[in-house]
Amino acid sequence: MGLVSKVTCNDLTSENDNVTSIYVTATAGKNKDFNELIKKYPILAINGCSDNCVNKILKSKNVDVLKTFNLDKILKNKHLKIEDPSRLDKNGELAVEEVKKTLENEINSLL
Repeated sequence: MGLVSKVTCNDLTSENDNVTSIYVTATAGKNKDFNELIKKYPILAINGCSDNCVNKILKSKNVDVLKTFNLDKILKNKHLKIEDPSRLDKNGELAVEEVKKTLENEINSLL
């Protein structure tokens, strides 16, 4: 799910001036300036699955999450399944589009 999440977030940031993407690995680092920066904006946590790793990392940095999305649940509701976690095949591209629609609806409701 990580690749679907990454491509979805990259697409959203390139298509919307009001959206930026922060990778969880950068958030997990100890860069104080970066971790203070992410506390200034509303955060939508995009988790690959229901283990909520993104939320756990953000919580450890005292970052509040406005809303959480779990890609596994979004894709299950859309009856989509990822066949190849390392490359975007046809199903992966469909998954990106469906997740983008879900996130765009949420972003539009916030703006």
